[in-house]
Amino acid sequence: MAKTIMIQGTMSNAGKSLIAAGLCRIFKQDGYRVAPFKSQNMALNSYITEEGLEMGRAQVVQAEAAGVKPDSAMNPILLKPTNDSGSQVIVNGVSIGNMPAKEYFAYKKKLIPEIKAAFGKLSNEYDIIVIEGAGSPAEINLKQDDIVNMGMAKMADAPVLLVGDIDRGGVFAQLYGTVMLLEPEERALIGGLIVNKFRGDKGLLDPGLQMIEDRLGIPVAGVVPYMDVDLEDEDSLSDHLAGSRKTERTAVEIAVIRLPRISNFTDFQVFSTMQEVHLRYVDRVSELGNPDMIILPGSKNTVGDLLWMRQNGLEAAVSKLEADKIPVFGVCGGFQMLGESLFDPDGVESEAAASPVRGMGLLPVRTVFGKEKTRTRVAGACTGVEGIFEELSGMEVEGYEIHMGETTRSVPPLAYVMESQSGSHLAKMDGCQKGNVYGTYIHGFFDKEGVAETIVKALIKKKGLSIELNESLPYQEYKEEQYDRLAMLLRESLDMERIYGIMGIKGETESRR
Repeated sequence: MAKTIMIQGTMSNAGKSLIAAGLCRIFKQDGYRVAPFKSQNMALNSYITEEGLEMGRAQVVQAEAAGVKPDSAMNPILLKPTNDSGSQVIVNGVSIGNMPAKEYFAYKKKLIPEIKAAFGKLSNEYDIIVIEGAGSPAEINLKQDDIVNMGMAKMADAPVLLVGDIDRGGVFAQLYGTVMLLEPEERALIGGLIVNKFRGDKGLLDPGLQMIEDRLGIPVAGVVPYMDVDLEDEDSLSDHLAGSRKTERTAVEIAVIRLPRISNFTDFQVFSTMQEVHLRYVDRVSELGNPDMIILPGSKNTVGDLLWMRQNGLEAAVSKLEADKIPVFGVCGGFQMLGESLFDPDGVESEAAASPVRGMGLLPVRTVFGKEKTRTRVAGACTGVEGIFEELSGMEVEGYEIHMGETTRSVPPLAYVMESQSGSHLAKMDGCQKGNVYGTYIHGFFDKEGVAETIVKALIKKKGLSIELNESLPYQEYKEEQYDRLAMLLRESLDMERIYGIMGIKGETESRR
């Protein structure tokens, strides 16, 4: 059976996912077969495995850091919020429908066997499992039948590292209060405390570290600095939703509409790695300005988010810029919004509609939502592309589709693709274009080498500039570099010997590296 370590936090966005990813890379570097695990994840950023199963992107990032293929067993339960009080419930990669929060809270006990089976599968295949919690273990109103924090630690008999976020203030109160709200048997599982996102002189922090150790009887396993690493993030509080910084080489601005139910915003992270691009997320007309390109991202409530754009004036503002020859690119739900109509007769993503809802009318497509969810990986090539991005013609694209709607078109597609997951060889059409408006169902469309670069070059050319793009690593290589940097920073700030010790592994064996 695998050795385990669990990362819990004093609050959401304390840095659990990042530290878990860094530990996955460290253990990989030290020669262990390692897998991530999160029993229940709530996120709108998801991924489709080679088997056509859906899972949260945080565990995909952690799997990449560990150097292993993503497996839906790494995230057996995924909750995708559809509104403020309900979510689509995905179990072992397959949706079982939408549930209000109260209904799910009563139902989740039935999922414990699924969690144990998924964890057992990984435990038989790997040397180490890095488990991530959710929110805080001290949410006393939710502790009954907990399956993701201390409940999961007990199921896995996993020692816990408790992470506090000093950047948001009150880190000692966070750590002390969290521990004191736990039951004695839960406190006994905590093997170390981590102060995360620290800036400044650690010497000024040392007296507090000693006091918190003395008061709780739990050692501090490390003080982690505010890390300058660029990894994909799924959290709605993600710093990536603030966009990228302008640099001296910034030549173009890309504005992404920050929809209330935005999903898979990681689709655009490749642009933020390019010095020539200023990537911005906007949710009001006053922020839109005059970008060189507008992106409509995916959404978990496509009709609702379209109506939100209509009510706050963003739809009209985007249409006006499109009329001024500013290119618009829609991905998944954003692609659907650009069409002529959207119809959700069964209330799959929003309240059931008696008739179709008018779309933005920028692409000649119509979408009808059904209860069957498309979950597939695809690979293919763009074909016959016109307009500003005509150089995309013939370029390879690949990624995955996650959507409820079926879209019909009256014009040729943007790309011809083939399902690339295990056991499927279905050829099909993807997306659509009209003038300088483009749409695709493919998440990851921009990640394939050369695609983002071709788009940015076209935008620079349109402005009449003669800037050459900086030589940069292919996106996948860039991500590998970031994982290694994360591991290096964590090795410098964590007591890895202590962490190996609480896992029951004697020493950080250099010979295994």
